[in-house]
Amino acid sequence: MNNSNYSFQNPNNQRAFKMGFRDGIPIGLGYFAVAFSLGVAVKDAGLSWFQGFIASWLCTTSTGEYAVFSLMAAGTTMLEIALVTLIINARYLLMSCAMSQRIDPEMPFWHRFLIAFHLTDELFGITIARPGTLNPYYSYGAFIPAVPGWALGTALGTVVGTILPLWLTSALSVALYGMFLAVFIPPARQNKVVAALIALCFAISYASRHLPLICDLSDGMRIILLTVVLSSAAALLFPRKEEVDAP
Repeated sequence: MNNSNYSFQNPNNQRAFKMGFRDGIPIGLGYFAVAFSLGVAVKDAGLSWFQGFIASWLCTTSTGEYAVFSLMAAGTTMLEIALVTLIINARYLLMSCAMSQRIDPEMPFWHRFLIAFHLTDELFGITIARPGTLNPYYSYGAFIPAVPGWALGTALGTVVGTILPLWLTSALSVALYGMFLAVFIPPARQNKVVAALIALCFAISYASRHLPLICDLSDGMRIILLTVVLSSAAALLFPRKEEVDAP
């Protein structure tokens, strides 16, 4: 894709944008539901619904935001909050590295910046699952329903979250995990190697919570360690073939 083709007037970009918007709708609905329970943490930290809305708009990470709001409620220093947030969200460095391998070298910097700004687990999943080089307009289309869903869910959860029963907020916090099934089941059905690697990842991830030394690491650090080791081993043993570009 050349620089001249990065205009929204390009039919391929318009088609990619529509596909991204379609794929982002269920993510936005899931984010809206999960963010309700995050709104409770916002209220406990003494923040307003508007502050929670802005925080979720600029930082779309459930684990990171939970940690920040919990530390704020506990009166932790800003330096400690910054360090904890960096460690918890370090997994996005790995996602960015994976995404960089799928980016056209001629893609302008501002497209790269905007794609990276709202990179989340779910948005990364649907984007990396597409064949060929990355079309930024697909990401933009997915952002539109997903990010507002997260921010609005947080704001509304701040207002009414404490009114809802505990069992309901707990159920909402689990709802988003079902969306991951749609990310890894289709490629697992098409490729036995992928299916075996997914099963192996589940097993090792569970075991790591009980292994000496590793179990003492934070969840974020365990994710980073396991991701680097398992993905490196998979890349060496089962190298991926080049794929044709998709709109």
